Amino acid sequence: MCRETPRPQLRGRSGFTITEVVTVLVVIGVLAAITFPKIDIARYQAETAMQGVGTTLLAAQRLAVTRQHDVIVKLDAAGLALVIHEDGNNDRSLDGGERERRVPFGDQVVFGRGSAPPHPLGGDVIAFTKQVAGMQAVTFHRNGSASEAGGFYLTTRREAAYGGHSDDTRLVWVDRATGRTSWYRYLDSGWKRGF
Repeated sequence: MCRETPRPQLRGRSGFTITEVVTVLVVIGVLAAITFPKIDIARYQAETAMQGVGTTLLAAQRLAVTRQHDVIVKLDAAGLALVIHEDGNNDRSLDGGERERRVPFGDQVVFGRGSAPPHPLGGDVIAFTKQVAGMQAVTFHRNGSASEAGGFYLTTRREAAYGGHSDDTRLVWVDRATGRTSWYRYLDSGWKRGF
């Protein structure tokens, strides 16, 4: 007697139909079209630059304490960057064996205050008076202190050129005694401390 082998039963379908996939893509496209114009990319770039600059200053201060020699942070206004110089012999000049690196701000961020009113700490775009290699600079010493109190404003290119976006403006301030870096942002209601 011959036995018949049972046929496998078909289960429910798996996967998506082309109609379902197209429907989901259309919904995502409509949501993106509604929300994308409301995202202010320039403001996020300013925020990112401010955090990067603040982190760089904090790292420079800690490097001075760890290595037990001066670390000079030069503000390159033309190149829109910070220049970090590990001054191993504390002579304020770049010698052989001393490391120097650049930390750029980003495409849309510049030194400047734009149309934002000055912060009570000061109104100069770059408020450091000492210069190293032709650039205004702050030096972090091996005890963590800074050479002077001061700071600088950062804003977006659009605010610097056209105004109308004063809330793109940020202030980074260094305390002399502690070398601590503070961040401030301008909002319509005034200057607010960042982190």
